[in-house]
Amino acid sequence: MKWNSIVDCIFCKIINREIYRKIVYEDNTIIGIKEINPQAPVHILIIPKKHISKITSLKEEDKELIGHIYLVANKIAKEYAVFQCGFRIVINSGPDAGEEVDHLHFHLLGGRKLEWLLG
Repeated sequence: MKWNSIVDCIFCKIINREIYRKIVYEDNTIIGIKEINPQAPVHILIIPKKHISKITSLKEEDKELIGHIYLVANKIAKEYAVFQCGFRIVINSGPDAGEEVDHLHFHLLGGRKLEWLLG
């Protein structure tokens, strides 16, 4: 199924198989891919197939999708053996927060002790 996409959105191109990336998780509404520039031994991007530009663009209709993403994050954390020792889920919103792709995505990080860095 081809998803509606924004022409220059790299994540939409990955979702629509216009750009190849190894997909580590996929269902009808989201995909998970390994981060190309990992910040931890486990660094998976969980991306909704629906193009939502950022967390501040969420609508009431997206609440089930967001809940589903968190449940899938737990599943991926178990598969990558970071569920028990700990992992972090990060969402960047806007350039000052480090958002580089204008398509909502969740970073699942784990596999090492994560320091608390606030900029």
